[in-house]
Amino acid sequence: MKQALKINRQLLRQLIVFVALLPALMIPGMLFAQTDSTAKAETEVAEESSLIAPSLTCMSVQKADSSIDLNVAMKAKVKGSFINLPLLKVKLLLVSDTAEKEIGFVITNEQGKAVLNCKPGTLMVNKEGKLHFKAVFAGNKMMDAADAEVTIKRAHLGIIVEKGDSLVNVKIKLTDVGTGTEIPVPEIAVGIFVKRLFFPLKVAEGTTDANGEATIEIPDNLPGDAKGNITLLAKLDESELYGNLEASVVSMSGKPVSDADQVAPRALWSAHPPLWMMVTFIILMVTVWGHYVVIVYELFRLRKEEPHPPVNANIL
Repeated sequence: MKQALKINRQLLRQLIVFVALLPALMIPGMLFAQTDSTAKAETEVAEESSLIAPSLTCMSVQKADSSIDLNVAMKAKVKGSFINLPLLKVKLLLVSDTAEKEIGFVITNEQGKAVLNCKPGTLMVNKEGKLHFKAVFAGNKMMDAADAEVTIKRAHLGIIVEKGDSLVNVKIKLTDVGTGTEIPVPEIAVGIFVKRLFFPLKVAEGTTDANGEATIEIPDNLPGDAKGNITLLAKLDESELYGNLEASVVSMSGKPVSDADQVAPRALWSAHPPLWMMVTFIILMVTVWGHYVVIVYELFRLRKEEPHPPVNANIL
């Protein structure tokens, strides 16, 4: 009897152990294919410590007073979309044949852009009559370092306005001054723009002749200020050799437009619509909402006229 009890207890223990190990036997991957938690943690740390790779661009604009504007812009691609990078310090260097000279620094604005104006006395061309600029961002705890370079040849763009009877003649002259002497630049397309509130408006375009000159006609009815003044811009954009050039002049060749505050007339584009439109709108609204009022009134009337059985009616 005792031996039978011992055997039964042993069988019961073996059965309990088997039942406890059954899930592990059914899923052997849990025992033999465990992931390395240490490696996973190291991977997560490496991903978190990765720095943003910013994109830095530098563009030059040669002015009529022989100064140069260096326009820098910084942005980065984060989660598939580009964002502007504000409040970042960018150094600007002038690279010569032997060394690099810092000419200043800028801080990017909310749009990730900044401008540094370089005076003509601080710029020295190299042997080829070119200027080589370099923009450098040193990086920080969140971003990698970045740099950009631009090389241009010195040139000068002039603009003169002559007003005629019905047209305005704009004369431009483009010369190469990289070697110290003025050399005309032929066969270059230059656009004429009118300065506006947001972006310049292009009104004409001309091509320089063998003397580097071009005469372009523009209309004399362009809207200006109260005195008829307009600001004309001559622009050469994205030249492979000279980069961007710009010259401006203020001319009294526009159409005077009063800047006094006046009540806008009734029109579709103003805050005061025409009377016929207001009357039509009121009639339509009264008609539509009047139908709703009639429908609600009829529903209440039908409910009041619903027949009710008499209270003291005899039930047969």
